[in-house]
Amino acid sequence: MKKKIKYTDGPIADAKVVRDFLPSPDELAFKEDQVKVTIGLSKSSVAFFKKEAKNHHTQYQKMIRRLLDVYVAQHQ
Repeated sequence: MKKKIKYTDGPIADAKVVRDFLPSPDELAFKEDQVKVTIGLSKSSVAFFKKEAKNHHTQYQKMIRRLLDVYVAQHQ
């Protein structure tokens, strides 16, 4: 990037105000009550979630929990 950026005091063209769509810190800190369950899953399902979780730097249990939450939300 050898080309320098030239700033001016001229009018800003096509400026738009973007609505604040990010959740508040209170919403981010919210934690739903959880119930511990034991469930048997196929080896292939667990392997899939472990692989995907590793790719996304998260825990596979969280991915499974989120999948179930989305499923329930769609069918309520």
